[in-house]
Amino acid sequence: MASTRAGLVERAKNILVAPKTEWPVIDGEPSTIGDIYKNYVIVLAAIPAICTFIGSALFGYSVLGVAFRVPIVTALSSAIVSYVLSLISTYVLGMIIDALAPSFGGTRNPVQAFKVAAYSNTAGWVAGLLMILPQLTVIAGLISLYGFYLLYLGLPVLMKAPKEKALAYTIVTVIAAIILFVVVGAVVGAVGSIFTPVMPIGAHVL
Repeated sequence: MASTRAGLVERAKNILVAPKTEWPVIDGEPSTIGDIYKNYVIVLAAIPAICTFIGSALFGYSVLGVAFRVPIVTALSSAIVSYVLSLISTYVLGMIIDALAPSFGGTRNPVQAFKVAAYSNTAGWVAGLLMILPQLTVIAGLISLYGFYLLYLGLPVLMKAPKEKALAYTIVTVIAAIILFVVVGAVVGAVGSIFTPVMPIGAHVL
């Protein structure tokens, strides 16, 4: 267990600070989608969900000078749904990357495509640590954009797409990722509204 955790931290660090050398390492690793989920995705994907729950329910937000906390049930339900959808959307993004590969001169390989989807998300998941302070949400979002660069570097290495087509491959994949993000956000928001009780004005004010 300790070695698994150490490997996770090392992989996250390497893909963030030295992606050009880490992607070839990832490319040569024998793995399965299940292994990547178990040893990497299910842990890192929990960071934004947990930190957002803590930040919104315990520390709260401040809007136009009015501070308030999200009800515990609402925050918890949104965190759970957000986490589950993050796991699902990572798999879906991998499927999209795999399906697009031939269009950009690449080779279809579902495991390699899932590697790209999973490890490219590292920046966003790690940036989720900042969500524990809701005021830092925008900064977390900006940091997560680094994932697009990771994607750009990873696609030609793992999907064997020509480097001259890597940018177009990345752009199309990013568009798909944005659509996924919007859908996930809408679902999380809808679930949150279901579990939000109707409260008098001023309720939950800090």
